[in-house]
Amino acid sequence: MIEDDNRLAQMVGEYLGQSGFAFSHAPDARSGLARLQDAGQPTADMVILDLMLPDMDGLEVCRRVRSMGNDLARVPILMLTAKGDPMDRIVGLELGADDYLPKPFEPRELLARIRAVLRRKGESTGQQAHKVMRFGSLEIDRDARTVVVGGNTCDLTSYQFDLLTTLAERAGRVLTRDQIMEAVRGRELEAFDRSIDVHMGRIRAAIEADPKNPKRIVTVRGVGYVFAKQQD
Repeated sequence: MIEDDNRLAQMVGEYLGQSGFAFSHAPDARSGLARLQDAGQPTADMVILDLMLPDMDGLEVCRRVRSMGNDLARVPILMLTAKGDPMDRIVGLELGADDYLPKPFEPRELLARIRAVLRRKGESTGQQAHKVMRFGSLEIDRDARTVVVGGNTCDLTSYQFDLLTTLAERAGRVLTRDQIMEAVRGRELEAFDRSIDVHMGRIRAAIEADPKNPKRIVTVRGVGYVFAKQQD
């Protein structure tokens, strides 16, 4: 957790510790980034990142983590944002955050979000995760959690990979935004929640030949999205 509110971090650490999670706290951006890149420390399974940090904007921290040339670039990031500030949440998602949680929050909701992320990661080692889904030049490897188009690996966050897999497993079926969110994150969309649309834009930028004229993930106006069964 990268958070300058020490009392909040202590509360979160104690709560997660009671649930069996190992927890590490950094009070500012620079020490948090150093901790993530320290080869002598255990690799983080998830980062809880505060948007307002004393030495660096949380959005910049998110961007730097996503630009790291190793497995850290794919570590799930849950961003803590100020309540009622949707623009920061949208920008955070566009920079690669997987999820967000407005402050103040209930520790139980934070725990539920963390467990949902780890559960999705764990499912990649299950029986069905050994299958590689192929749609023309697009390959989705559940086991390796990689997406390849025309031989080139796509840069997707863990959450975006789960979104794409959710659609691909239901190819040809129109899914509403609520159905997608429920399948991936286990909760319904909040009013005016644009996170799904932001993530879809990033996924399209990675897998579509022309993101402005998508052929793989098609928008069904007034309903949601459909993943095309037949693709070039």
